Order: sequence, then C-alpha cells, then structure tokens
Amino acid sequence: MTDATKNTTQQARPGGNLTGHHHITIGVGNPQEDFDFHTKVLGLKCVKRTLFYDGAVPVYHFYYGNDFGDESTLLTTFPLEHVGVNAVEGVGQCSSATLSIPVSAMDYWRRRLKEHGFDVTEKDYFGERHLEFRSPHNINLAMVGIGDDDRKPRTGGPVPPEMMIRGTHTAGVSTRDMEFMGEFMEVAWGSRKVAEDGNVVRYEMGDGGTGTYTDFFVEPNRRPGSWYVGNGAIHHHAYNVATREQQDAIKFFVEGLGYTDCSEPKDRGYFDSIYIRTPSGALFEACCSHEQSFLCNEPYETLGTKLMMSPQVEQNIEETLAIIGRIEG
Repeated sequence: MTDATKNTTQQARPGGNLTGHHHITIGVGNPQEDFDFHTKVLGLKCVKRTLFYDGAVPVYHFYYGNDFGDESTLLTTFPLEHVGVNAVEGVGQCSSATLSIPVSAMDYWRRRLKEHGFDVTEKDYFGERHLEFRSPHNINLAMVGIGDDDRKPRTGGPVPPEMMIRGTHTAGVSTRDMEFMGEFMEVAWGSRKVAEDGNVVRYEMGDGGTGTYTDFFVEPNRRPGSWYVGNGAIHHHAYNVATREQQDAIKFFVEGLGYTDCSEPKDRGYFDSIYIRTPSGALFEACCSHEQSFLCNEPYETLGTKLMMSPQVEQNIEETLAIIGRIEG
C-alpha cells in the first residue's frame, strides 16, 4: 500500500474526522498559584471558571486560552490542593505539552521564564528548538518557535500579542513501547506517523502541522505513572471533532476494534466528550464543541470572570467556596 493510499484509507475511517488538539487537561495544586501562572506568566486568558462535577468534592475547573478559547489554544486545570491527591509521574500517561510561539519570540520567552524563576533547558526534537521547563505544579511544558502558525493569540494580556502563545504544538505521551499504540493511532485515531527522533515518535492528524501532533516518548524502563486525577500530572489529551455524529461514529468504531474502555458521551456544558483508555495507558478524549462554546452563558466582555456552576451548587456557594477557596483575578 502506498503512503497516499494509506492516508486516504485513514481519512475514510471515523478517526479521520479528528482535526487536531482541542485541549489538554492538567491536575494542579493551589488554585491561586495555578491561576496566576497561566494568566500572569504564560499570559493566557481565563475563558471559563467552573467546577469539575465528577465526584463528591467540589473542584475548580479553569480553562485558559486565547480571547475566545478557540480549540487547540486551551489548557484546562483541576486545582486539587484541598483534595490532597498527588499524581505519580511515569510511563503510561500523558506526560507533556509543548506550546507554539512565534520564532521571533524565543529569546523573549527564554528571558521571561527565567525572570519568573523557572529553570529552562533547551533541547532539539525534529529540527525544533524546545525551551523546556516545569510549571509550579511540576508539569513538563515547553515552548517551540513556529514560523507558520496563524492561530489568533490572546490580546490585552501581560504578553504582547506578537510574542504570545498561539496554542498547543504537541501533546506528549510516555509509553513503554509502540507495538499496539502505533496501530491505534493509525486505525482508530486517524493519525499518520511522520517522524522519529531518537526515542520520540511523532504522529499528526487532520491537515497536519502545529496543533495536530502527538509525540510518544518510548521509555521501557520507566516506572508506571498514575491514571487518576491528581496534582502534578496531565490527566488527558483532548482532540477536536466537528460534530456529534462524527464523535458517535468514532466511539462505535473504536469499540468495534475491541477498545471497550470507552466512556459514554458526557456533556461538559461547553462541549461533549468521550474518553478512551489507549494501549499506551494514556487517556485520550474525542471532543465536540457546542454552538457558541464558552460564549453560551457569558458575553465576551466578561468572559471567564464569573464562577459558573449548576443551580444546586449555587444555592450553597459560600459553603462551596469555603472548600475550594476564593480566586483573585
């Protein structure tokens, strides 16, 4: 089978409707520290502050992105300090996120991160220079200069728009091997293997390029990482699909392949989600945005400034805030 025929076959399967990243969700600790890091250091806009409804204890759910919270610009967090659950970093989990910035902004971000007290390590993968650092909650992040990223940056924040993050570049996974994961990516997840660099294997989806990559770090001797939602680890990578019909088709097809650890569709208020435990151990999500997305319950002028919650929680708002803490900003 030629590469062209193989790509056509992949696109014809339901997973071929996945276009790229939607968001990356991270377990963190203190909510104010998390909020300040993403909005004041990275310069992202908080486009929604709401609650995580899976579980008995209330937890903030913050969404950070560009001005409108467009797909593939989003990092989302669960601050878990009051829960007291810490993740274990290791193989078999989503392990890193790389953010796209303009090539001309590399020096700016190198200085900015160091000025804010972060240790920056420079590494090259796939001909790209990465500025790697750890977030305040020990999340493995990196900046990479991209010359042709036309996604709109946040405006009006502490970082000049011409220097600002454009969105996610790669979603990183730590895996023991690629024996079954490669087949999953190509058959179930609509992706194409495009490169290898040492122990790193890169796949892309949709039209390809920044915001569509998944990088697998093959680490056979690393200890297993945790799967639960905990402070200090990325919980899942979410990928964008345009319609519920396409999302349902992905679920039906993936389960038919035998990957039955797949959730029912969950209405997250701003998008619908299905979650799939992949052969690598990492949790992936196929995510379909609702009409108006984050603007469905807040106008643009005040987007992300009010804590949005269900009516039953709002009746007990003071009790809830006593548990999760108040956020300034």
